[in-house]
Amino acid sequence: MNSINWTSLDNQEDLNKLLDAFGWFHDACIREMHMWTDHYVNPNLSMSIPVGLDHKVRLLLQRQARSLPAIELFFEQVTQVYIKPSPENYDSIIYESTFIHKNGLFYWADDRNWSPGGNDLYGTVNWISSRKVSWRDASDWIGHTLRYGPREHE
Repeated sequence: MNSINWTSLDNQEDLNKLLDAFGWFHDACIREMHMWTDHYVNPNLSMSIPVGLDHKVRLLLQRQARSLPAIELFFEQVTQVYIKPSPENYDSIIYESTFIHKNGLFYWADDRNWSPGGNDLYGTVNWISSRKVSWRDASDWIGHTLRYGPREHE
């Protein structure tokens, strides 16, 4: 991968720079998503239960561009994930996305007209909100190969 280090996105200016660098996610797609928590069951069957926001999401996005064709977004302290697959016989192309910082939360959505208080909160738009977000260049991860999870289901 081109960049091992994550770049933190701390404010709207940082988000706008990423939107510009990744072409506002135009002609992009969500290739993969991985979500996990800090909850787990120990070998003695006791459970580890953190009290804070412990959900994390990694999102691999690819786009039709020679410059920066793939990135990963890393959401920490996730407060909401809403994913609605495209219906049969429809594509999942992102034409332009939304990425905003509002009231201490970062919101990413795969539609330019989406907003956290809008009418399409649970409609057809995929979106994630979190308290922290960062990104990295994943240009080496362009293509069909899955990068998260087991490969036996390909």
